Amino acid sequence: MGLMSRLRMIRPRDAPGIPEVRDDVRDSGTLFVFGKANSGEQVDEKSAMQIATVYACVRLLAESAAQLPLHLYKMTEPDGQEKAGDHPLYKILYREPNPEMTSFSYWEAVMTHLLLWGNSYSQIIRDGKNTVLGLYPLLPENVEIDRTDKGELYYIYHAYTNEVPGENNKDITFRRDEILHIPGLSFNGLVGFSPIAMMKNSLGTTMAVERYGSAFFKNGAQPSGVLQHPGVLKDPQKIRDNWSAVYGGAGNAHRVAVLEEGMQYKPISLPPEDSQFLSTREFGVEEICRIFRVPPHMVQDLKRATFSNIEHQSIDFVVHTLDPWLVRIEKAIVKDLLLEEEKDRYFPKFNVDGLLRGDYKSRMDGYSVGISTGIISPNEARKKENMPPLTEAEGGDYHIVNGTFIKLQDVGRQYGVGLQEQTPNAVEEQQDTGLPHEESSRADERDAEEEHGNKIHTQRHTQRKAGRRGGSQ
Repeated sequence: MGLMSRLRMIRPRDAPGIPEVRDDVRDSGTLFVFGKANSGEQVDEKSAMQIATVYACVRLLAESAAQLPLHLYKMTEPDGQEKAGDHPLYKILYREPNPEMTSFSYWEAVMTHLLLWGNSYSQIIRDGKNTVLGLYPLLPENVEIDRTDKGELYYIYHAYTNEVPGENNKDITFRRDEILHIPGLSFNGLVGFSPIAMMKNSLGTTMAVERYGSAFFKNGAQPSGVLQHPGVLKDPQKIRDNWSAVYGGAGNAHRVAVLEEGMQYKPISLPPEDSQFLSTREFGVEEICRIFRVPPHMVQDLKRATFSNIEHQSIDFVVHTLDPWLVRIEKAIVKDLLLEEEKDRYFPKFNVDGLLRGDYKSRMDGYSVGISTGIISPNEARKKENMPPLTEAEGGDYHIVNGTFIKLQDVGRQYGVGLQEQTPNAVEEQQDTGLPHEESSRADERDAEEEHGNKIHTQRHTQRKAGRRGGSQ
């Protein structure tokens, strides 16, 4: 951005003239840049990944998102939905974005770019019918966004390597519909800023602490000091180098020193426990977890984790940390990959059920409640556990409800018990709360017929018995 552009930024709000739109596009991405932190450490995406906690957080989020199935769904009437397996985009999102990458490696790279650079860019390969054929990730540090004179966005990719055959050391221009752009947190909603660049001072402090610890052990795990000699030294550098070679390094720690010619060694630094070296390192872990919004126990910091709260913290990680990133990706897919006439009928969705399953007993209790209340069928529950479905004869697809809950005054009415003793008012009440009156009448008729049949059977049995007695006489 030139000097005149910077001067326009401080123009009063009521001053005439409109600043160039292209400045607004770039501001969000360049306001926070990589560089030296206040601690003097050089902070960029590669040096930040050398911090153990940053590496653990980025790997955790990237792998957690990449392992989730991403399906494309189609809305059905009236309010249903089904997987759109026949759509060309389904295979690209779920299984193979391009012939060189699996869906896991692709979405892992996308999340890594978002976490380190704040933006993810992928080239969209289309055919003549505007159908998406593949997605290829682009390195965010080589991408710039600008606007044409008509205000249309376009992307410039600096191909300084041989990653694009035949296009190395060239600038490649892409139209907006040729790039899948997923921005992170930003001020203008178009270009995200890097969490690493924004938090470079916090990360620089952690890097400085680690550098101090490395130097501490390199110098014999002893504080630095002064070698005093009673006379004049002709070559002090030689003595310093000899001292470092013999007593420097963790392998030479606590080695007995032999000093000649009245030379003395006097330490001048505080021991690490006095300068709270370990506490500073522990605070760095918490600070980085706070940047990425990752529960400390998920990067092996278990000081405050217990068996009673670790499951709830894991659920909180999915809901408040992972879900916002997933929604960003889903919305960007709708915006950049679906055709305009498809946006109201198709939508992508990550399946996070696997991360929220809980332990075996909790899952079984949940399935039991869902089946007994008619929310899910037994086969739907078995599918979630990767079990084979039950047959239709076994009722695997039935939605059932427990219907045994009735009022105490209605117990036994459905079996026609005591209907003769009921008053007309009770029978009318039964029509509202129990079995219908017609069904009760039919039950009485069946009882009468059964009693009449029993009498006829008894009479015939008596006649046969009397006949046998007459024949014997």
